[in-house]
Amino acid sequence: MIPQNKPVLLVAGEAIARYGFPGGHPFGTDRHEVFMTELKHAGLESRLQHADPRMATREEMELFHHAAYIDLLIERSQTGMGFLDTGDTPAFKGVYEAAANVVGSTLLGVEALMDGTARRAFIPIAGLHHATRAGAAGFCALNDCGIAIEVLRRRYGLRRVVYVDIDAHHGDGVYYGFIDDPDLLIVDIHEDGSSLYPGTGTASETGQGEAIGTKLNIPLPAGSGDKKFFEVWQQVERFLEAKQPDFILFQCGADSLEGDPITHLCLTEEAHAHAAQRLCQLADRMGHGRVLAMGGGGYNRRNLARAWTRVVQALAA
Repeated sequence: MIPQNKPVLLVAGEAIARYGFPGGHPFGTDRHEVFMTELKHAGLESRLQHADPRMATREEMELFHHAAYIDLLIERSQTGMGFLDTGDTPAFKGVYEAAANVVGSTLLGVEALMDGTARRAFIPIAGLHHATRAGAAGFCALNDCGIAIEVLRRRYGLRRVVYVDIDAHHGDGVYYGFIDDPDLLIVDIHEDGSSLYPGTGTASETGQGEAIGTKLNIPLPAGSGDKKFFEVWQQVERFLEAKQPDFILFQCGADSLEGDPITHLCLTEEAHAHAAQRLCQLADRMGHGRVLAMGGGGYNRRNLARAWTRVVQALAA
C-alpha cells in the first residue's frame, strides 16, 4: 500500500515564472500566476507541500544536453540577443538561469518522490519537451523531461520509466532523444503532425532497433474532442499495464483544450483530470505511487489554469 499521509509537492515560485518570452509571445511569464490564482481559488494550495525552485547544475543538464549547446545557451542568455534555435525560441537576458530553474524544479520533484518525502509532485512551468540533446526547439531552451529521465536512470538506478505526454504537440525532443532506448517507455497523445508543429509522432513511430514497441504515439485529427481522447486512453492503459513502469512522468500540456490560440484539438479539462486520476491509480496498483506532473504547453490562460488545477486535484485525491 502507498502511504496516503505523504504530501503532494508543488514546486513553484518566481524563479520558474521568469521562464517566458517577451513581446507578446504565447509563452509569456504570466502563465505561472494565472495557474497559482486558480489553484488558490479552488482551495487546493493549502493541501500541498510547497517548495521553491532550485537551479539545476551544469552536470545535471549535461546528462541529456551536449556541452556545446549549454555554452551557446549561456552566451545568448548574457546578451539576450538572437534565437536559441532557427526562429521559434528567442533568447532573452537570463534565459539560462530561468531554464535551469525549470530543470531544477523538476528534479526536486524527482528527488522528493524517490526519497519518499512526497507521493506525487506538480511543477507548473515545466515539461519543456521539444529541446533536443543538441539544441533548443519550440519554446524549450532545456529539456527537463529528458534530464529527469537520465537522473532517474543514473542516480537512482530505475530502468522502466514511462513518459506520458498529452500536450497537443508531439514531444519530439523526448521521443528522438530516447528512440533506441528499450527501457524508456513513451506514451504520447497529440494532434496529428500534418496540421501542427513539429510534424512528427506518427503511429508507426514505435521506437528503433531493440526499442521497437516501447513507444506509443497516438496522433489525433484536428478537431478531436473528449470522446476520441477517452477512446484512445483505453489503449494507453493496456500498454502501461503490460509494461509495469517504476516511475510515471506526466506532461499535461493544456494546449490540447478547445480554444487554444495555436492548436486545433478540442479537449476539455475532463480529459486532463481523467488522465491524471488514472495514472495515479495505476502507479498505486504497481506499488510505488510515483507520478510527477509537469505543466507543459497551453496558451489560453483560462484553459491552462483549469486543466492544471484539475491535474493537481487528482494528484491530491
